[in-house]
Amino acid sequence: MTSATEPYAEFAERLATTTLLRFATAGSVDDGKSTLVGRLLHDSKSVLTDQLEAVERVSLSRGQDTPDLALLTDGLRAEREQGITIDVAYRYFATPRRRFILADTPGHVQYTRNMVTGASTAELAVVLVDARNGVVEQTRRHAAVAALLRVPHVVLAVNKMDLVAYAEPVFAAIAEEFTAYAASLGVPEITAIPISALAGDNVVEPSAHMDWYGGPTVLEHLETVPSSHDLAHCPARFPVQYVIRPQSASHPDYRGYAGQISSGVLRVGDAVTVLPSGRTSTVEGIDALGESVDIAWAPQSVTLRLADDIDVSRGDLIAPSAQLPASTQDVEATVCHVADRPLTVGQRVLLKHTTRTVKAIVKDIPSRLTLDDLSQHPAPGQLVANDIGRVRIRTAEPLALDPYAESRRTGSFLLIDPADGTTLSAGMAGDAFAEGAGAAAVVPADEEGWDF
Repeated sequence: MTSATEPYAEFAERLATTTLLRFATAGSVDDGKSTLVGRLLHDSKSVLTDQLEAVERVSLSRGQDTPDLALLTDGLRAEREQGITIDVAYRYFATPRRRFILADTPGHVQYTRNMVTGASTAELAVVLVDARNGVVEQTRRHAAVAALLRVPHVVLAVNKMDLVAYAEPVFAAIAEEFTAYAASLGVPEITAIPISALAGDNVVEPSAHMDWYGGPTVLEHLETVPSSHDLAHCPARFPVQYVIRPQSASHPDYRGYAGQISSGVLRVGDAVTVLPSGRTSTVEGIDALGESVDIAWAPQSVTLRLADDIDVSRGDLIAPSAQLPASTQDVEATVCHVADRPLTVGQRVLLKHTTRTVKAIVKDIPSRLTLDDLSQHPAPGQLVANDIGRVRIRTAEPLALDPYAESRRTGSFLLIDPADGTTLSAGMAGDAFAEGAGAAAVVPADEEGWDF
């Protein structure tokens, strides 16, 4: 936050030079996620005075002597009345070292789909565990979701250490159990921190009650963990969002393709291919913020101009000719089902991938993941809300899909109900965790014109 003595221009310049970290909190019900987020905001001085006053008034009306910091994120009336988190609460704050976008996600099993939403763009997940209860089913579920979504950094925050007399053996046992489970899922980095969100121990300031712990506080770790949002090292991917053809007197022949670079770097002179047509050309120019530039990188929004007058439209993907993604109509993926209505074999859906939306059919649901022991339940026939399972989908037109393990942006997609536009499932192309896909299944042809 800016101070009264710091000019806004200097504050804006300082923010521009700091890195951005997106992170999500998760954990079982009453593990203290919202209290941790509130403590982070409060102790890092990222709470406005009127916000804190409002929380103090509500807390006093409940007979509480101290402000209930969880109210800083539980914004819905139902959340405040029940003392739970229902929706994903996004908060933005900054310290002198880094800017943050955090997503406080629900802990109830029926809101696991909301955790998928919050973690889908996160570079770090903070999974809370109540020190009195240890690792429970929902803890394992959230660890599995983080691994499935390829979140590169996971923090285990063992909360409520004040209620177990700050005992080191309690923390060590929980950390060992969770680390072994998360490592089996392929989580690349796990950091365990003992905290008390209510008392503030090891959240922003080191705890005076746990001298046996020599690691970082939660905020210190958030400020120093490597940020992985720089996608410049990945192959370039440019989904076309809009075709610009002013046909004006000043620009009679201008043809540009606008969009956001999903990954990689594009330069003037690069040989590129337009998918799914396969037509090739060369980047003749790049326009950014009204000026011509020689180079652009993710996640910049730019307009590309190609040397050849070829057919390019919204939904096409422009990529370097030497680093093309595979085009396919047969998609094998893992999906998190988020709708109340089930996803069934033979169901007609729309598949939205980057800026492209195509018709598709769910050809098979080979398995559903059982998160308590990571076993695969074969041939479930359908997926219901909060289920995670493998699917095989046939699309009406080819899609340029990267494996999700290589690109979270161009390897993800949504399944949509064509009748009313409801989002059904969030999909991740390729293998789940470190396991390969199963054998292909033969499904009878559709009889109503949707057999591709």
